[in-house]
Amino acid sequence: MAFKTVGVVGCGLMGSGIVQVSAQSGITTWVREVDQAALDKGLGRIKKFLDDGVTKGKVAAEDRDRTLANIKGTTKLEDLAGCELVIEAAVENMEIKRQLFGTLDGLLGPDALLASNTSSLSITEIAASAKRPDRVLGLHFFNPVPLMKLVEIIRALSTSDAAFARAQEYVGQIGKTPVLCKDTPGFVVNRLLVPYLLDAVRVLESGIATREDIDNGMKLGCGYPMGPLTLLDFVGLDTTYYIANIMFEEFRETRFAAPPLLKRMVSAGHLGRKSGRGFYDYSK
Repeated sequence: MAFKTVGVVGCGLMGSGIVQVSAQSGITTWVREVDQAALDKGLGRIKKFLDDGVTKGKVAAEDRDRTLANIKGTTKLEDLAGCELVIEAAVENMEIKRQLFGTLDGLLGPDALLASNTSSLSITEIAASAKRPDRVLGLHFFNPVPLMKLVEIIRALSTSDAAFARAQEYVGQIGKTPVLCKDTPGFVVNRLLVPYLLDAVRVLESGIATREDIDNGMKLGCGYPMGPLTLLDFVGLDTTYYIANIMFEEFRETRFAAPPLLKRMVSAGHLGRKSGRGFYDYSK
């Protein structure tokens, strides 16, 4: 059965993308933010993305208008009560997520799903805050959400077969490709990606090659669309550092340990594109 109403908690970079792809698929999509200013900013991001698509001839004007009409903004969690699925895309803080899931669990219907878009935190631990942990799972989208086709579906220890299957139906409905995995730090993609990115920093740190040669080596030698240092700047050095620390804490393996150079750059505020400077200079 197709989803008709979906909710998203958080309208930041990831949340707004999730809202957009759900609304584009014909789903009435509620999005909740903590205040009107944050909500307006997120909704404005969606409109700009769609307007740019119309300008470039990639999105029909009527499809843009239909998508925007499917989006309902609110600052009240109570307005998500009728949703069949609510996806949490709030800050990466376990206590905040547990509070949200505890509240939402009391608002939603008995068959509704609760999902987190976390890239690093334990879904099982988040689910423990809900009275119906069997309905809780992870839906990890990738940035930019409207363009990236992958969604990791993470099964917590408590997730039921029915909830897991229902989540796969949603991912198919919005035109994404699912990767199914168990609840473990980094899931599939970051479990493989983070050590690769950290090794690239170590190569630079050791003076083996320049940043340009490291990136060109992986682009031209392995066919990657962008080099690892460019990708780190795009993802955010602080984000990668945060995820690496969580994975190292779990596994205690040196391949997950953040190199000193990465730690120093984060401390200096050189976070990548979003701060104007990372491994490359974006100030101009």
